[in-house]
Amino acid sequence: MPNIQSSKKDLRKSRAAAVRNRAQRSALRTAVKKAKAAGAASDDRLTAVSLLDRAARKGLIHKNAAARQKSKLAKAANAASAA
Repeated sequence: MPNIQSSKKDLRKSRAAAVRNRAQRSALRTAVKKAKAAGAASDDRLTAVSLLDRAARKGLIHKNAAARQKSKLAKAANAASAA
């Protein structure tokens, strides 16, 4: 445990951020999983894309990772609608 006041505050902030990031990452993964499911509605896909954009903007995931996942979702949606 740090002794310096600013270090104590940094520790509190980093722990709070870790909890927040874990929750957001979990919600993102759940949304993407729902969007990839066989009978996924367009609302599920829109929600997943929105969460991916937000996560990339906030720095939760890399912007290229978000773009890659959005591309895979779009490709799967197009394949499902064509078949």
